[in-house]
Amino acid sequence: MPLPVLIHDQDQLLTLNSNDQPVFHDAIMPGVDVQPLFLDPANGVWVLRVIFHPGVVLPTHYHTGTVHLWTQSGSWHYLEYPDQPQTKGSYLFEPGGSVHTFNVPAENTEPTETLMVVSGTNVNFDADGNFLGMLDANSIMLALDGLVRERGLDPARYITPPQSAYSAGA
Repeated sequence: MPLPVLIHDQDQLLTLNSNDQPVFHDAIMPGVDVQPLFLDPANGVWVLRVIFHPGVVLPTHYHTGTVHLWTQSGSWHYLEYPDQPQTKGSYLFEPGGSVHTFNVPAENTEPTETLMVVSGTNVNFDADGNFLGMLDANSIMLALDGLVRERGLDPARYITPPQSAYSAGA
């Protein structure tokens, strides 16, 4: 049986070693360190290694898509589900349409390291339900570009697929 026709001429693996990549400290907000691995604004997918420091509480947010979240160290829980803490080794699936408030207990003795695969957008709200903003692959790319300029850092290296374009033709 012949091999399928390739649509991408791939001469190397698209791979990163997180040990060789910078971590952007206080990237999204104070106490939230981010290492981008894959950002695809055209399809709304983002893969990040995120390190949350003790006491971090993210804004309440609504997910437009799914989330896969692995806890590598430390612990955290949603304020809405205090009896279901996520600890080292926990895997969490969140369906699109879920709403919650991410909380890292202030008494944690170590940072909480996570790996997340997110589809879509986080729509963020304050404690009174007022719209704060959105977080998606595009806004993460823009935030990282801004941090690099402001702090004089080397640009982030992450995988991003080719964006949409017209096909060759008349």
